[in-house]
Amino acid sequence: MDLSFSAEEQAFRAEVRGFLADKLPPELAQAVRDGRGLSKDNYERWHALLNEQGWLAPNWPTEFGGCEWNAVQRHIFEDECCRAHAPRIVPFGLSMLAPVLQKFGSKQQQDHYLPRILSGQDWWCQGYSEPGAGSDLASLKTKAVRDGDTYVVNGQKTWTTLGQYANWIFCLVRTDPTVKQQAGISFLLIDMDTPGIEVRPIILLDGTHEVNEVWFTDVRVPAENLVGEENKGWTYAKYLLTHERTNIAGVGFSQAGLAAVKRLARGQMHRGRPLIENPHFAARVARLEIDLMAMSTTNLRIISGAAKGQAPGVESSMLKVKGTQIRQEINDLARRAAGVYAMPFASEGVEGSNEAPIGPEGTAHVAAQYFNNRKLSIFGGSNEIQRNIIAKVKLGGGA
Repeated sequence: MDLSFSAEEQAFRAEVRGFLADKLPPELAQAVRDGRGLSKDNYERWHALLNEQGWLAPNWPTEFGGCEWNAVQRHIFEDECCRAHAPRIVPFGLSMLAPVLQKFGSKQQQDHYLPRILSGQDWWCQGYSEPGAGSDLASLKTKAVRDGDTYVVNGQKTWTTLGQYANWIFCLVRTDPTVKQQAGISFLLIDMDTPGIEVRPIILLDGTHEVNEVWFTDVRVPAENLVGEENKGWTYAKYLLTHERTNIAGVGFSQAGLAAVKRLARGQMHRGRPLIENPHFAARVARLEIDLMAMSTTNLRIISGAAKGQAPGVESSMLKVKGTQIRQEINDLARRAAGVYAMPFASEGVEGSNEAPIGPEGTAHVAAQYFNNRKLSIFGGSNEIQRNIIAKVKLGGGA
């Protein structure tokens, strides 16, 4: 298999690189490079710049206003964005809900919601997980009861990422409790300003407000906000999750993170020499770099297959497990390289202020990133679940 890029693909990479050099605001890139939390305005600013370029929706068909790039083009774009320290594209509307609407939504839903996702008029969040329904999502309890031309929704969602910014939420709700779990679930679109909705913040270990609880008390949702058919939501949920796990390996993030670790280790001294020259530390970096190169090659093989119309199978689970392990190892190396400077928790270092941060450049956020990214092996289908999938597919149902 030829894993080299064609002349056309190299030209596309140069075009993307030129756009990022010209249009990516330096202050946004610096904030991402430093690991600082981004505001809603930061995300929306980058969203608008990409939309103006026509590059906001690379996986959308052109008929809906997307680029319809192939798998290799999307890989190149994501890779260059990571290298340039561009903000991530908030995925909930663009990469999760939109494909579901394009495949299963009504013409009215497509015409109304898709342009508003592109324009940034609507900010979506995901209502899937519940306190008793995480990896076992089909056991969800939030219910929706049909009452004339509305559904009445009661229940709770949790770990709702950036829900404090959202004005809409797409939810899995139970509409038939009498059948097996997967057969009684529906997919609803809910306006967050509807009476009866309460968003409660969950403050994480690093002090940030990234996720939330969302409570529904007698929330009335128009029946026209049902996507597809009632009780077919599990089918749509599985389709959405295939898009949630796109680029799950996070190769670009890992490459940028490893480069940052090397920069930090070159500047930190250990017994009179740069830390990067310490045999034990250097061995860990080398082992990590080898793992990352192997994962990158595997990722390219899958992308090459996708470009030929082949659907990824258990390889997605393999990449998810290995990708999260690598990123967590990078976080650990960065924390160790920062040494005592990873210990202080200073709000001016995390959020930014006029005062100088504590410690050398690149050390203010490494502890916060280390703790926050423990979640990588849990969300998107926990690594334990992914190992079960690998065992079932490759070992004929073992373990």
